Amino acid sequence: MPGHSPKTPAKSQKLPSFEAALAELEQVVADMEAGQLPLEDALAAYKRGAELLQQCRSRLDDAQQQVRVLEEGTLKTFQVSGDASQP
Repeated sequence: MPGHSPKTPAKSQKLPSFEAALAELEQVVADMEAGQLPLEDALAAYKRGAELLQQCRSRLDDAQQQVRVLEEGTLKTFQVSGDASQP
């Protein structure tokens, strides 16, 4: 049926949010630290953890760059000139 599930393709291509990726990474680490994973599952978990770590680092780098841009431009030139404290 056309239009049966229009959001499925877009959702599968969307990366998880930073918070979701970090939570999943923490779960992967906990599972691996438990030492109960068979070798194949441990390797898959390690690979997934590496992917999540890269996503988190990339998003942190992007956020850090945005902060630098704001600090060098908008935020440093934005100063309240005392308008709110006028009698």
